[in-house]
Amino acid sequence: MANDEQPPHVPPMATARQVLGTWPVWVVPSVLVTLLSFVLALIYSGGIADPQGSVRNLPIALVDQDTGPAGGQFVDGIATAPDPHHRVSWKLLTPAAAKDRFDSGRVYGAIVVPPGFTASLTAIVAPPGGTAPARQPYVTLLTNPGAGSLASSLASTAEQQALRAGSRRLGAQLTARLAATGARPTTTQHMLLADPVTSVTAPGHPIGARTGLGLTAFYYSLLVVLTGFIGANIVSSGVDGALGYAPSELGPLRRMRRTVPISRTQTLVVKMVMSVALSLITSSVVLLATAAIVRLDLPHLFQLWVFTTCASAVVGLGAQAVVAIFGSLGQIVNMLFFVALAIPSAGATIPLQAVPGFYRGLALFEPLRQITGGVRAIMYFDARADAGLARAWLLLAIGLVISLLLGFGVAHFYDRRGLHRIHPDDLTRPS
Repeated sequence: MANDEQPPHVPPMATARQVLGTWPVWVVPSVLVTLLSFVLALIYSGGIADPQGSVRNLPIALVDQDTGPAGGQFVDGIATAPDPHHRVSWKLLTPAAAKDRFDSGRVYGAIVVPPGFTASLTAIVAPPGGTAPARQPYVTLLTNPGAGSLASSLASTAEQQALRAGSRRLGAQLTARLAATGARPTTTQHMLLADPVTSVTAPGHPIGARTGLGLTAFYYSLLVVLTGFIGANIVSSGVDGALGYAPSELGPLRRMRRTVPISRTQTLVVKMVMSVALSLITSSVVLLATAAIVRLDLPHLFQLWVFTTCASAVVGLGAQAVVAIFGSLGQIVNMLFFVALAIPSAGATIPLQAVPGFYRGLALFEPLRQITGGVRAIMYFDARADAGLARAWLLLAIGLVISLLLGFGVAHFYDRRGLHRIHPDDLTRPS
């Protein structure tokens, strides 16, 4: 045998050039990466392109505390003003009803007409010789920081626009009333009548200082989803390695264990049990890091821990079911479902009323949307059921049932059809 010849039991080593020159190696990665990049670009850019233009039915309250007629006329004028695109859903509410909706996050803002509003307006057109009003008529514009900074900003913009239009209508009415008396407006009256109503801004439902302007609920919820989703992938790979269905690699070290004969259904049981068990640990360390180290404002700590543990477990079970159905392709499906499609439809950074209808449809079932609603209710709205917590628990329960039915249903179907993961030759492979 020549010195440059390989021993017969050692196959010749392929080179990178040989592999790269083989077109089948390129096909699947190229198609998947290209499609995934295209889809992700559409999903993320489509959700944030034009929040102002996408606004539909933004919930804002109108509250009239005035005992005179002007307050009612003012809020009725705002509520009945033409709005062909239905950008704002005005809610005529009592002060108590408005507070209840602020405290449950069901309105993003409010225009409140205070007592004495009519008297302040009447004083502007007082007969000659009267005194100018001691204070210009005003209304209070309330925001709801717990709904998120952008939701409050959109509500504030809509309130300001409605205020300007309503103020000018009242100014025109007062000018006509003054003209009917034959009096000529003074310089002060002329200035006030052009835009008689001013405003002050205040939070309708204050939240803590360390709440990220109402964004901590979203980022905390994203942590919960990521720990459930990534944890499920790690568990799935670890279990497959331990059972001999995938290599275990650490740096240059590679080990392929002897294959353990086990059905797909039993493998799924192992993976799901481990995901649920690990959700107890991951949720605990997430809460420890955010509450004890970062010191976020997190009331109802125990309730938050219970909810996030269950949410993380449901995400993990769902991710395991997807992998059981689609195999390794399931990791891409999980990434699209639990992360890519979930973030634009979560209604947190951008409220659902300001995203296109496609994302509002996704929000009906996307897990991140439901988890964010529950976490937000616990963090900002005193864990009220009608603030989104009841819906979150209901959708988590539905997600749990669907994950179990689909995961075990498909795994059992594969087993019955003889579509086993184990190959006969694997049974004789040395450990």
